[in-house]
Formats: sequence, C-alpha cells, structure tokens
Amino acid sequence: MDTFERFLTTFQEYLWSFPMLFLLFGTHLYFTFRLRFIQRRLPAAIRLSFARDHKNGRASAGYSALATALAATIGTGNIIGISTAIAIGGPGAVFWCWLTGFLGIATCYAECFLSVKYRVSGPDGGTYGGPMYVLAEGLGKKGAAAAFALFTVLASFGIGSSVQAHSIRTAVEKHVDISPHLTGIAAGLLAGLVIVGGSRQIAKVCTWLVPVMSILYLGGCFFLMIRHRAVLPGTIRVIVYSAFSSRAIAGGLFGRAVATGIRTGISRGLFTNEAGLGSIPMAAASAGCSSPVRQGLISMTGPFWDTVVMCAITGIALVSSILDNPAAFGNLAPDSLCFAAFGELPCGELILSVSLALFAYATIIGWNVYGVSAVRYLWGEAGIRAYQVLYMCSVYLGAVLSLNVVWGLSDLFNSLMAIPNLICLWCFASKIARETQLE
Repeated sequence: MDTFERFLTTFQEYLWSFPMLFLLFGTHLYFTFRLRFIQRRLPAAIRLSFARDHKNGRASAGYSALATALAATIGTGNIIGISTAIAIGGPGAVFWCWLTGFLGIATCYAECFLSVKYRVSGPDGGTYGGPMYVLAEGLGKKGAAAAFALFTVLASFGIGSSVQAHSIRTAVEKHVDISPHLTGIAAGLLAGLVIVGGSRQIAKVCTWLVPVMSILYLGGCFFLMIRHRAVLPGTIRVIVYSAFSSRAIAGGLFGRAVATGIRTGISRGLFTNEAGLGSIPMAAASAGCSSPVRQGLISMTGPFWDTVVMCAITGIALVSSILDNPAAFGNLAPDSLCFAAFGELPCGELILSVSLALFAYATIIGWNVYGVSAVRYLWGEAGIRAYQVLYMCSVYLGAVLSLNVVWGLSDLFNSLMAIPNLICLWCFASKIARETQLE
C-alpha cells in the first residue's frame, strides 16, 4: 500500500504541476474572453435559476438540475478540500481556488450549452446528455465519448463517493468511537435509499437539502469571521500576498512555495466546483429548458455559489482563525484545521460535523446521477443496477481507506475525465461564442 501511495503522489504531482494547470486554467481564461466576460451576466443568471415555472407555479426544472449539480459539488471540497489546500499550499491556495472558480464560470457555461444542444431523448421521455454525447453526436468521436464515460464511472468512485465517505468517517469519529467499517456500511445504505429512486428522487432530495446544509455551515463560518473581525483585513492581505510570495508568516506556519499554492489551489478549485470536469453538463441536460443559452446561464451559477461564495468564506474564516491563534494549528493534520477553528464556537465541532456529513451525503447521491448517465451511455439501462451496487461498495471503501489514497485517486480520475471534455470545448469554441452572441 505504501508503494501504491507513493506512485499516486508522484503521478498526480506531475500531472497537476503543468499539463492540467495549463489546460484547465488556460481554458477558463480563453472562454472568459471569447464569451466577452460572460460572468457579467451572473445577476440575470441567478434570477433565471430561481424563476418559477409558469405552468405549475413551482421551481423550474432548471433549478432542479442546478440543485442536483450543487449537491454534487458543494461537498467536502468546500471544507476538507480548502483545509488541506491551506495546509499544503498556504493561504495563497485560497486565492487560486477562488480565481479558478470565478474564471471557471465561463467554462461551465460553455460545457452546459453544448450538453443541452446535443442531448438525446430516452424511451422514458427523459433527456440525457453530457460530454460523451457531444463527442459522439457533435464530433463523431465515439471512441473518445466511450473513454470519457468510462473515466466518469471511475471518477464517481473517487470524487463522488469514496472521498465523501472518508469525510463522513472523520466527522463521526470526532464524536463517537465507532469502527470505520460500520460508518462505511451505514453511509452506503443511507445513500442507497435515495439512489434506488433514480434521478427524479435524487433531484427532489437535493432541492431542499442544498439550502439547508449551506445555511447551517455558512452560519458557523460567519460567526468565526465575526469572532476574528479584528484580523479580517490582514487575512485578505495574507491570502492575496501569499498567492505570489513564498515568504513565511504566522510563525512559519504558512511558508510554502508559490508553485505549490497554485497547483493545490487550482486542483482543489476543480474538485470543488467541477467547472471543466464535464460532470455538471450531465445534470444540465436533464432539465426541461429548451434553450442551450438559458440553461447554460442557469448552470454557470453553480461555480459561483460553490467556489466564489462557499470556498471564499471557508478560506477567510479558516485563515483568520489561524492568524489570530497560530499556536493552536501548528501540529494538526490537514483535515483537522477546520475542526480546530470551529472548536472555538459553542457546539462548533458538532455543527461542522453535521455540515460535513450532510455535504458529503449530498455529493454521494448527486454524483450517482453522473455515474448512471455514463453507465447508461456505455451499457444501457441493464448496467445501472450493477453500477449502483458497486457505487455503494465504493462508499464503504472510502470510509476505510487512508486519506492519501482517497485524495490521490480522486485527483487522478478528475484529470482523466477533464482532458477529453476540455479538448471537446476547444473544438466547439467558435460555435458556442457565435450562438451565445446571437441570443
């Protein structure tokens, strides 16, 4: 196992040191300028995402798709991911994570636009899409489409389930002395109760779960920021300054190489908001919205809420706590920094544990939608039940494997999934820009 961990660490450090950083960040920058800074349309996009369906007065299908995508993305990356990013790359990693999310809004729009445009109708009356359909229907690259779908299935066992289950284990062990095997089994079974109901059942759960868990967690973060309000201006300066400098601060706690901060921040940015990964478009394709531009705008609010808001608040709350009391964080494991910060609040660790468990659970059920979409493309409806069983097994394995293995596999599968999706986006760049400007 030690040899396997070393291999994963070496491989992902190489992959994320230049190739993925260049491809991912370059794509975000390119579409930001090619789409004439489409982030400026965020206020209108947010209004669209909460618009009511005029036929029945209920939330639109676009919001249901967004809620499913947010459930899959607002997960442990917003808590444990930011905590480990700061521990590994220093506070500057927060800046790069935030910037990746902000620029990634344009990439998210582009991939969701394509997914809606090239989606197909199923025999059950539903609509299915994603980069595999764009690659097959739009480019005629069926081999690349199958490869992307396979990578999606593999990624669902990492970012979608095992990472989340490990976080649930961490949260539970803070309060209860229980075997991780039991935690893994319980998490898998609880996820299965919703998963067997299909994507519609998952969407129903996500529409109320996402706002509840977000309000609970953000409330704790705001209390931390109020508690450490005296150092908030210094916190912002440290985050920005450390993004471009490796000089140690806070008693040497934040002494990190700039390159490490950039690599860690961008990789965690992809992990948290998934812009460019190719996952969010699968949820966007299931919405009833007929306009690719409209659904693209609705879906691009996902990275805004997930990274521009959630991750930024997490990073500011955590770094301000560290700056105010660096001695309390010096010898902690990377995934324990947030627990130390929330421990300053009354029932803070309990609030964080509940939030973490809810976030992780939402991601587990949300990512099952993506895995099922990929399985349906590869093997049809017949393969879905077998996949769901394997998916629940991966939830169990995530609770018992080491943190290094879980994160290493996730970063590896993320990159394998992102590469064909990003290349596909570049092939359609002119078409996306032209049709967006016409509407």
